Formats: sequence, C-alpha cells, structure tokens
Amino acid sequence: MNNKKNIAILFGGKSAEHEVSLKSAKNIFQAIDKDLYNPILIGIDKDGRWFVSEDLESVLLNERSMEGIRKNYVVLVPQCEGEVVFLEGGERKVKVDVVFPILHGPFGEDGTVQGLLKLADIPFVGPSVLGSAVGMDKEAMKKILRDNSIPVADYICLHKEEEALSYEEVVSKLQSPFFVKPANMGSSVGVSKVSTKEDYHKAISLAFDYDLKIIIEEFIEGREIECSVLGNNNPRASVLGEVIPSHDFYSYEAKYIDEKGADLEVPAKISDEITEKIQSLAIKTFKSLYCEGLGRVDFFLKENGDVFVNEINTMPGFTKISMYPRLWEESGVSYKDLITELINLSLERIKKEKELKHDH
Repeated sequence: MNNKKNIAILFGGKSAEHEVSLKSAKNIFQAIDKDLYNPILIGIDKDGRWFVSEDLESVLLNERSMEGIRKNYVVLVPQCEGEVVFLEGGERKVKVDVVFPILHGPFGEDGTVQGLLKLADIPFVGPSVLGSAVGMDKEAMKKILRDNSIPVADYICLHKEEEALSYEEVVSKLQSPFFVKPANMGSSVGVSKVSTKEDYHKAISLAFDYDLKIIIEEFIEGREIECSVLGNNNPRASVLGEVIPSHDFYSYEAKYIDEKGADLEVPAKISDEITEKIQSLAIKTFKSLYCEGLGRVDFFLKENGDVFVNEINTMPGFTKISMYPRLWEESGVSYKDLITELINLSLERIKKEKELKHDH
C-alpha cells in the first residue's frame, strides 16, 4: 500500500527573486525523502500563472527559464474535509497533502500565497499569513521588535508619494554611511550603501524601482551573524554562522553571482556567552514576529558585544550551501531530515488548528 504523501513544491514566482527560488527548489526536489513523499512540481512563472509540466524537472535541474516550455495550467480547488486538489488543465485531479512554497520575496514570502493556502485549508511549510507579512515588511518588523525590547538599527521610512528627505537631513539623523532598502524585498535586491549625495539619489531611485515604500537605515559597524530557527510553539536555535563579505556589503551579487562574494564561516568563532545571547534573541525574534516552521535571523555583532537584529527571513535560501540548512547540518540535522521536519511541523500546525475548530 502506498502511503506516501504528495508534497507540492511551489517555486518561481513574480518577484525579483524568481531565479533564487529555482535554485532552492532544485535542491529540495533532489533531497526530499522519496520513500516518504511524492514530490509534485508546480511552477509559477514571472506573470504569476501556476502550472505543471513534464518540463519542470528539466527547468530545475538545468536551472533554465520557464519560458517556452509546454504548460498545463493549474487551479487550486478546496474540497470538503480539508482536501485540496489541483486541476491540471481541467483534466486530472491531484490531491496535495502539503505545499512547500519555496518562494522568496513579494507574492510568495509575504503572506499572499500563505493566505491562499490557508483559505484552501491545506498545510504548508513556513510561517502563516501574519508572520510572513510582518517578516517581509521591514518597517512593520522593526516596530514589533522595538515593542518587544529587541535592539534594531535606527531608520527612516519613506513612501513614494512623499517628498524625500535631503541627503543632509538623513545624515543628521543617521550619520554616514547608511543603507537604502526596499521595504518589502529580500536577497539584498535593490539595496545600496550610501556615503555621498550622488549615491543617495541613485539609491532612492533604485529602491523605489522595487517597492512603494523604502527604508533608510543606520549603518552598524559589526560582524554579520546568522542563526537558524526551527519549530512551532517551542522553536530551537541552531549554531551560529558568520558572513564575511569580500564586497562592501553582502549584496545580491555577493550572494548569488560572485562565487567569491563572501566567506561563510560555520560555526562562527564567537564566545559561548555571546552565542547564547544571540540564540536567545533569535528565538525571541521568531516568536515576537508570529513565526512558525522556519526562519533565519540575521544580526550585527559590534566589537563591544552589543547585538542588533538586522532582519528575519521567513523563507530563507534553501540550497544545500545556503546558510539556513548549513547551520542545521552543523547542529546535527541533515538536509533531508530538515525537509522532513519542516513538513511534519506544517502537519502538526494544521492538526492543532482543526482540533481547535472541533472544540468550538
């Protein structure tokens, strides 16, 4: 009897992080435990259309574009008793037990897809709607962290329709250099480090290419430390890793294009006392931002021992060499077992939600 669960690996998407999603999905597809799960590939092209195709495996394994391949568009259809099927071109029904939405950035990591899946009553890997949304929006995230007495870099928020502050006004508030970032974007897309008036105007223009709201953020001189968190109500923290960029900062190019863009030191060479402090802050950040399943919390560690939370990534890069799985590998959880645990956490969460509905 075949008791394998159907796991839909949902990848691609409309965001500027489309290609990063393909790299993550490729690794998950190759590593998922085939004795336990039947992986189903569902692609989202850059126009936002969902489809299945015999060519999707080739797209992933060869890291090529989805454009021009044979496509069979899918429709998400909620069924009674929490079952969900995908209609493939109106012909074949496929029951899906869990969705792994390995989508990075807007229209995937920001609560939009999570809301759709929640509406369909289907388990999915990663935080739910609220945790995904506030984890993606840097302004909302910083406000919640401050309210929970978690130290963050000082910042200014600016909307596109507002008149931009002058370079001199920003320097008077945040000093120089500083960062300019889209408020809702990951993988350092659209991020600039600014130290001149000319750089400032270019950075503002670039950030607004990706979002209607941007963050101008204080530069904190310090080591870049990352911690992976795993769990639902009782999350645990991994060992720590350090990013040592060879570029001016850990840019998109340094992360994904330049093979020598940064050294990742795992585990980070940090005292036990500071390690415990950062791990505790990582779990507090994860809980404060209503996260479940997984998250990678990024920190700045100053020379004097002060620690600041930079951000949380609620669906971090998931290639075998990405920091999130590497930190768990170092902590004793293999890549394959990590995928299995994340799937089990999603099933655990929906089980509790159904029990709560039944009780009422």
